[in-house]
Amino acid sequence: MDKREDILIIEALLFATPHPLSQKQVNQIFDTDPPNLNTIISELNKKYQSENHAFEIQTIAGGYQINSKPEYELWIRRLLNKTGKLYLSPAALESLAVIAYKQPVNRFEIESIRGVDCSGVLKTLLSKKLVCIKGRDDGPGRPLLYGTTDDFLEAFGLGKISEIPKLKEIDDLTKDQGLSNELQVDIFHEESISENDS
Repeated sequence: MDKREDILIIEALLFATPHPLSQKQVNQIFDTDPPNLNTIISELNKKYQSENHAFEIQTIAGGYQINSKPEYELWIRRLLNKTGKLYLSPAALESLAVIAYKQPVNRFEIESIRGVDCSGVLKTLLSKKLVCIKGRDDGPGRPLLYGTTDDFLEAFGLGKISEIPKLKEIDDLTKDQGLSNELQVDIFHEESISENDS
């Protein structure tokens, strides 16, 4: 196969797969001499940019995925709202934020930050594969520890967990906009305490 054919195959794979495409998957698909995914992605993105497409290829959860550009979010959101796509409740989003920033974290720590029982919310997040069980805590009763998954990274368009906004950035943004977010303040406060203790 020549390079042009490799590019077309990779482009087809990107459109066909619902999950990020990795070099490991490409190596398994090609019998011999698999193409370098990084090189092909770079060429495809240059092509999409020069032709002014509404989408681009992004690094997501250790692979590559075709995503629409941010300026078209409003239109896509309208489409998804019309098709009945399920969204997370505020309680689920709050718990997910706590897990993302404090992971690995047990249920009792999540509940102490949120101030309410979160066992039902955790079941929802587990069923949607946004969080997973990472092990057991060493504390009394050895409670389960929760952390985010690759599906979480994919859902939020992140390449790795370190790409989530820093709590200080969120705090500054909410102050600039005159917003109040008690959950964010509580997480930020606890993180500051833990940093001071260490």
